[in-house]
Amino acid sequence: MQSVCVLALCVCVSMLLHSAISQPPTESDTYTECTDGYHWDPQTEHCKDINECETIPDACKGEMKCFNHYGGYLCLPRSASVIPAPEPPITPTEPFNPCPLGYEPQGDSCVDVDECERDEHDCQPSQQCINTLGAFTCQCPEGYRKVGTECIDIDECRYRYCQHRCVNVPGSFSCQCEPGFQLAGNNRSCIDVNECDMGAPCSQKCYNTYGTFLCRCDQGYELGPDGFACNDIDECSYSSYLCQYQCVNEPGKFSCQCPEGYQLLGTRLCQDVNECETGEHQCTETQTCVNIHGRYQCVDTNRCQDPYVQVSENRCVCPVTKPACRDLPFSIVHRYMSITSERTVPSDIFQIQATSVSPGAYNTFRIRSGDENGDFYIRQINNISAMLVLARAVSGPREYTLDLEMVSVNPLLSYQGSYQSSSALRLSIYVGPYTF
Repeated sequence: MQSVCVLALCVCVSMLLHSAISQPPTESDTYTECTDGYHWDPQTEHCKDINECETIPDACKGEMKCFNHYGGYLCLPRSASVIPAPEPPITPTEPFNPCPLGYEPQGDSCVDVDECERDEHDCQPSQQCINTLGAFTCQCPEGYRKVGTECIDIDECRYRYCQHRCVNVPGSFSCQCEPGFQLAGNNRSCIDVNECDMGAPCSQKCYNTYGTFLCRCDQGYELGPDGFACNDIDECSYSSYLCQYQCVNEPGKFSCQCPEGYQLLGTRLCQDVNECETGEHQCTETQTCVNIHGRYQCVDTNRCQDPYVQVSENRCVCPVTKPACRDLPFSIVHRYMSITSERTVPSDIFQIQATSVSPGAYNTFRIRSGDENGDFYIRQINNISAMLVLARAVSGPREYTLDLEMVSVNPLLSYQGSYQSSSALRLSIYVGPYTF
């Protein structure tokens, strides 16, 4: 029976359904009989609905309106309307198929029907139809799985296919690596990248590590705040004891320099240059080169002054025949020495030693001249020797000329009294400008 949709404007609608109206008896069809409300249609060879609203006079009473429907009719208010469902299409009767479903007869046998080739399948456009014996299957593209009749994307990232990071995309996925790594040939594993071979921004040394790299600097440099640049270390600013005289900073290192007249001893100490030995002096043939700290001194070969006369190199004698020699030392020997500035005091700097002593003589030593400020004193060691001592720290450059006298008293040489004689050592002391 056909369904009927009713639209009514009134609240209550009385409905009269005459589902089975007796029809006057008719002669039975030769081939079939129809149920009440239908009659046989020989053209279509089907039962056809009877329109009672046309065949029954006054089918509905009063203000009711007659509406026909399959196998009967309805009496509804005139304000109601009925939307009849479309009649189903009449499908022609298919010929009898003696073969199983999915097969068709071919001669005396049944052969498979290729639904995919005949386009008789119901696969989605994104699916691939695959023929099977007696049927077909709908296959999803790679990366999808079938749920019902639909293809759903497979989230491969749920199955940890990637070593580091997995990015799911429709129908597939891609693997990504953390910084410092790159995809291996299988597109899933991650292998370390040697950044040092790929232009890492290290200014000097690069060391590859797992997943990253480290920058290192040569000796004398330090790594900058950015971790890449190497900045020179100013070693001279760290300590004033690196060099004996002057520290000079250089890229990646430092060097020590010495003042004029000195040369490096090793890497940090300064040693006086003996210009008298190296031949770098400019003394004449009548002069003697005397090496002192940081420089040299040219002195006359003959330094004897009247009334003294030279008797040998550096030795002057005052003849007893000259009246002026009576109160003067009998002999003067010239000596030269050099000391450094700011020497620790008291400091022994020169030893006086008598070369000849008369039997029975008593010797004393004193500073005859040249020590007006009291920077030195004599410490007598025994009867024939004494030590010149620096009493106060002195700074150079400075020069002293000291006459160190040895007075000898010998009572055995005179019957009327003690015999006294003296000899002097004229010591030229040069104080260098530095403490080395």
